[in-house]
Amino acid sequence: MGYYIETPRNKNKAAQICEACPEASMLDLADTFKFSDVPADKALICIVDNGPFEAAAFCYSEREFEEFAREDGRLKVWLVMSREKAEKLSGYKK
Repeated sequence: MGYYIETPRNKNKAAQICEACPEASMLDLADTFKFSDVPADKALICIVDNGPFEAAAFCYSEREFEEFAREDGRLKVWLVMSREKAEKLSGYKK
C-alpha cells in the first residue's frame, strides 16, 4: 500500500500541491535520474493520471520510485518538495 497526498480536486493535483506548498517544484525526470539523486530532506511525488482522477504518490523509497518510474502508458508528472511536508500530507509512517 502506497502513501498518497490528497487534494481538494481530483484533477490538476500537481498545480494544487505547488500552490499549497510553494517550495514544491516540477521535476524533469530524465532517463538517467536515480532515486539517490534526491537529497535526504526532499521527497519525490509522482502524479499519475488515471483518467477520471489523478493520484499523487509519495515515492518514499527506491522500490516505490522504481514502481512509479516504470513506463505503463499513463501520463506522469514529477514534483520535488520538502520530505517533512510530504510525510505529513501523506500520513507516511517510518
